[in-house]
Amino acid sequence: MKYVLQKVGLFVLTLWAAITLNFFLPRLMPGSPADAAIAKLSQNGPVSDATRAAIEAQLGVPTGSMWDQYVTYLGQVARLDFGVSYTFYPQSVSSMVSTALPYTIGLVGIVTILAFVTGTLIGVAAAWRRGTWLDSLPTLTGSFLSTFPYFWTALLLLFFFGYVLHWFPTTGAYAATTTPGFTGDFLADLAQHAVLPALTILLTSLGGWIIGMRNAMINTLGEDYITFAEANGLHGRTIALRYAARNAILPNLTGFGLTLGGVVGGSILVEQVFGYPGIGYLLFNAVIGQDYPLMQALFLMITVSVLIANFLVDILYGVLDPRTRR
Repeated sequence: MKYVLQKVGLFVLTLWAAITLNFFLPRLMPGSPADAAIAKLSQNGPVSDATRAAIEAQLGVPTGSMWDQYVTYLGQVARLDFGVSYTFYPQSVSSMVSTALPYTIGLVGIVTILAFVTGTLIGVAAAWRRGTWLDSLPTLTGSFLSTFPYFWTALLLLFFFGYVLHWFPTTGAYAATTTPGFTGDFLADLAQHAVLPALTILLTSLGGWIIGMRNAMINTLGEDYITFAEANGLHGRTIALRYAARNAILPNLTGFGLTLGGVVGGSILVEQVFGYPGIGYLLFNAVIGQDYPLMQALFLMITVSVLIANFLVDILYGVLDPRTRR
């Protein structure tokens, strides 16, 4: 219980620091959200102070002292009220995030979990059969695939499977002629549009999990308790999974916690290449448009998801390795 309470206290402190930084960072950026609108109006002539004030009021640009804005911001965070988007006015930030979040979780979240489980199991098998083709083939393939950046792999898949072979759609989450809903046609169309983005993330991330688990597994197999288990005649599968893999997975588990927390942020480059309407695509447009409310909501959501994932990993660490509770 003491171990859990320490982690909870650290979580709360880190969350407050993240919320505070999330308030100040967008305001340190040069310019104002109203500057873009005023720049367009100024092409037709000078813009008066009254016009500027009207535009800022319409967009809901924060006013008052920094402390007053901070107190107001904390109250809005507690109510999950992030105001109206400047870029997609008059849509509310909450409605936009709730629309984009399922696409990102359904794509990046599922693929991340699949890549972690698959890569970890392949890494265990490669370490247990080290020196054979079962070791060299996945290791070399994983190393080769992990050298390609996300956007480059996405462009290659998009060109060959989208424009050359015409096997899969090239943009969006579903066809314009499809009506969203829990129907067979919509789900099939949704899955078809997600194949190329999912394959991009899977191919570029799988190698890291394989190599990381293989190296940790090989180090663990050299420990004395593994030799003792082998001397006692335990089955090889039991030694590999219940003794070696349980300890070797700890470094991979830490990386998985960080990666899983970043799922909410989506894969910005992949979503940009495929025009996938997830959180990453939304965040890119918010930064380009200096959309403070939308940026704050997305940054805060990403930060909280990472903190929650790390907290859960810390608790799981205590279950898998009792030494961390001392």
